[in-house]
Amino acid sequence: MLPPAGRVKATLVSASSSDLIPLVRKLESITQLTGEERQALESLPAAIRLMQPRQDIVRDKDRPEHCCLVLSGWTYRYKLLSEGKRQILSFHPPGDLPDLQSLHLHVMDHNLATLTACRLAFIPHEAFRDLTNRFPGLGAALWRDTLVDAAIFREWMTGIGRRTAFGRIAH
Repeated sequence: MLPPAGRVKATLVSASSSDLIPLVRKLESITQLTGEERQALESLPAAIRLMQPRQDIVRDKDRPEHCCLVLSGWTYRYKLLSEGKRQILSFHPPGDLPDLQSLHLHVMDHNLATLTACRLAFIPHEAFRDLTNRFPGLGAALWRDTLVDAAIFREWMTGIGRRTAFGRIAH
């Protein structure tokens, strides 16, 4: 089952073997992949969606069954505050898996939306679990990518809490 499309304007397109190359490139930037690992990544099953700007991909409290890979465009994480204001938590360029944590944390605690027009690949959680069981090195690479994402998040939180407006913009 694909992520809910009723609340978004999305077009479903066919996936090709080259669609997952942004993920391969991203992981190759943090570790060396074997040919077998690269092939396994490129052959992950994926449903490709084209989405317009400012559309929710997943929402707080959703229970996604897929991870979203940004193929083109930009996405962002955000929280809605009680008074209806939005706090942006992070931006995600092509190659990012902005909701990879949904693989282990089954209920979303934030929203994920498109900032620009996006081409997104939705990869089933079960395919990622199988991949990391067969290729522990890829599991370690995905874990490292998550740790890098967490380090960037800590910098954002420091900026929100302690940097001046000029310092936030400069950062």
